[in-house]
Amino acid sequence: MVLALAPAGVLAQATLDERILEIRELSRFVPDKALAQLLKLQPELAAAPSYTRAEFLTQMSAARMRLGQNDVALDAAEQVISFGKSLHDNAIIAKGMLAKVYVLFAQAEVDAAHRLAFDAEKLALTTSDNPLKVQATITAGQTYAEQGNFPAALVKLQRAVDLARPPAGDALSLVAALNALAKLHVQMKEYQNASETLDELLAETEKLKSPGRMSMAKNTEYALAIDSGQPQRALRALLQSLDIERKLGAERMVGVTLVNLSDSYLKQRDYARAAQYAQESLRSTQQTNDKSVEATARLNIAQAYLGMGRIAEGKKQYELGLARYEQENNKPDLQAALREYGEALERAGDMAGAVQAYHRERAISDELFEKRRQQAMLELQEKYETEKKQRQIELLSRENQVKGAEIDNRRLQQRVWWLLALVFALAAAVVGLLYRKVRHTNAQLEVKNLELKAQSTLDPLTSLYNRRHFQDFMRGLNARERQDDIVGALFLLDVDHFKHINDNYGHAAGDAVLKMIAENLRVALRETDMIVRWGGEEFLAFLPAIPRHGVDEIARRILLSISSQSLTYQEHQISVNVSVGFSPFPLVPGGEPLAWERAVNLVDMALYLAKAHGRNRAYGVRGFENFHLTSMEAIEQDLERAWRAGFVDLSVVLGGDPGTHPTTPTEHTNVVSIRHAVQKH
Repeated sequence: MVLALAPAGVLAQATLDERILEIRELSRFVPDKALAQLLKLQPELAAAPSYTRAEFLTQMSAARMRLGQNDVALDAAEQVISFGKSLHDNAIIAKGMLAKVYVLFAQAEVDAAHRLAFDAEKLALTTSDNPLKVQATITAGQTYAEQGNFPAALVKLQRAVDLARPPAGDALSLVAALNALAKLHVQMKEYQNASETLDELLAETEKLKSPGRMSMAKNTEYALAIDSGQPQRALRALLQSLDIERKLGAERMVGVTLVNLSDSYLKQRDYARAAQYAQESLRSTQQTNDKSVEATARLNIAQAYLGMGRIAEGKKQYELGLARYEQENNKPDLQAALREYGEALERAGDMAGAVQAYHRERAISDELFEKRRQQAMLELQEKYETEKKQRQIELLSRENQVKGAEIDNRRLQQRVWWLLALVFALAAAVVGLLYRKVRHTNAQLEVKNLELKAQSTLDPLTSLYNRRHFQDFMRGLNARERQDDIVGALFLLDVDHFKHINDNYGHAAGDAVLKMIAENLRVALRETDMIVRWGGEEFLAFLPAIPRHGVDEIARRILLSISSQSLTYQEHQISVNVSVGFSPFPLVPGGEPLAWERAVNLVDMALYLAKAHGRNRAYGVRGFENFHLTSMEAIEQDLERAWRAGFVDLSVVLGGDPGTHPTTPTEHTNVVSIRHAVQKH
């Protein structure tokens, strides 16, 4: 059956419900034609059942939204909700709520859309309408993914696939659920699962004989191919999709495919073609009023311009695209866009702009990391509470069994006096067994508590301490200025060009690199030093007691211990460098020790100076000069300016070739008196 383009004669012969179903599919690809056909059906609605009228209004809302007529679309969705409430029909109400969710997304009212999506799913699951259940569950899963909660998204989308399978499901629902699940696996970098899901998606889509659905599946194939390092397959899938969409006249889909083609050429550093396809996509999306795809097109144009050296134009396009991502509150995509922005500016030679982009990306990364950590802790706590309740239930059950045994014993005592001694012995044996069981249960509980504590303090990949453990440790540390030559020290490391390792060799190689660095740090530092997986490709080391004059030498040791090693991965030799920010601890500007959080922030700024000034080096904050002429806030606004003005004493440790030993491993900056205050930039 051809779902996307049924002939007019066939539609005329079908029932009203069947015609609306055909138009629903057409609306996904050619909304202007779908709207014209819906308007022709209006005279037939007067005698139609209530559910048919609700479905008609829902499809009117969808068609209007896809044509950029969001106000009219929102009004139609509200009509469906009101109609359902007047009939006390949860299925119609949920259908209207989902229609409203999609309009709110189109208007970039993301928080409201997310809340309504979850409410719509809860209501839809109380109905007997299976396609509606699948649609609502897919929407809830995609909502979790946009929030960065991938485990919850995976549960929802797998549930949607199960609901859509025969005998209760239908072919259209199954294709929609498989497509959403395949995209999620790609986002999660689970390429094997994504490939298996894609194979099933392509097979099921082929059965539908729907060009539009096949185009959607090909776009999903592109996403998997480009992420898993198959550029030729990705380009082939895009060109096939573009051919289908242009034959359909599906302008919205053409805009998406063009922007993906642009991205494909960006990855090949073919900036001229990338700019050409991105400009075509921009013109297409401006016709269809698709703001989200327009933002992505602008980001691709910006990258192409930066690659061609047109820096001012590129930065302008980037900011226009990022503004839409910020409006949509799409944190995972915004983080990725900012990282690419920083790398593009760095390649173009705009180091100051690159540092600003990296700082913006870092703020979002920290926010998402904290959310994931909190979610993981909540899940562990929930698991612990569930197990605890189960143990309590088992103990209560055993207690009831004991009480029943005691009652039986009393009856036996009354009836058979000569068995009294035997009954007491039996009761004692039962109590003894139960006592041993309770002791065993308590021992298991203690083991679980120890496991929970370990999971909450150690990073699962590297077995180093995690950020939470370090924060708890530092809160309990009394940071006082030391008068002798022994000091503490902080070192913050970031892997140079880590994204290139992931892109060229895969994320498994990236994980192997992180494990290698963790092992090198264990060898380079002492057992008494605290080494922390700070997040992503960052590590932090806290050394509680070292000679003050040896801080620079430890930074050099860290640089060389990592650069001197290489990782053999799938017949590839991967060399790794790091950039380091460091300082003695505590830092004492103006006579008052600096809080550890601000000390870490200052070391982080020194790390970014190392990144901006060439990588494979360490920048250390040794102390402060002329502090009465400035303030800590001014220094934190721009560390490099404070350094050059003479307020901060920095040392620079250069990473060298592992086979050589630099004659002068550190370069100390000259401290210059300052005659004007550092100004905020």
